[in-house]
Amino acid sequence: MLKIKLARFGKKNQPHYRIVVNEARSKRDGAYTALLGHYAPTQTPKLLQIDMKEYKAWLTKGAQPTDTVAELAKRFESGTPFPPKKAKPSKKAKAKLALAEEEKAAAKKEKATAKAEAPVVAETPEKTPEVAEEVVAEPAA
Repeated sequence: MLKIKLARFGKKNQPHYRIVVNEARSKRDGAYTALLGHYAPTQTPKLLQIDMKEYKAWLTKGAQPTDTVAELAKRFESGTPFPPKKAKPSKKAKAKLALAEEEKAAAKKEKATAKAEAPVVAETPEKTPEVAEEVVAEPAA
């Protein structure tokens, strides 16, 4: 039975794979019948190339893809890129972030205590009754 599978190549800790058609019982990295594409997961961005015409031709001939190859082919055919990985903050960045949060919390606390300690002065304008002076006109004699 023929399998469409990944054959590993590359240096230690720097793998790249060839997508190959091979006999199911043969070695992973041994001789292969046909080369269908390449997959390099360690590159940024990840590299994925598959000859879809040949891939589909081998499927019609009865070759069975492995789960990984089937997923890669589906992803390649749909044109869906690999989701970008979120960068993990370094220890220094985490420490700076924690320090900034502490400073922010301290500033809030200080502001709240200053507000609580401040004397409460009601500023109400004093209303004084206006005394209207009446001017009495004296009659002219």
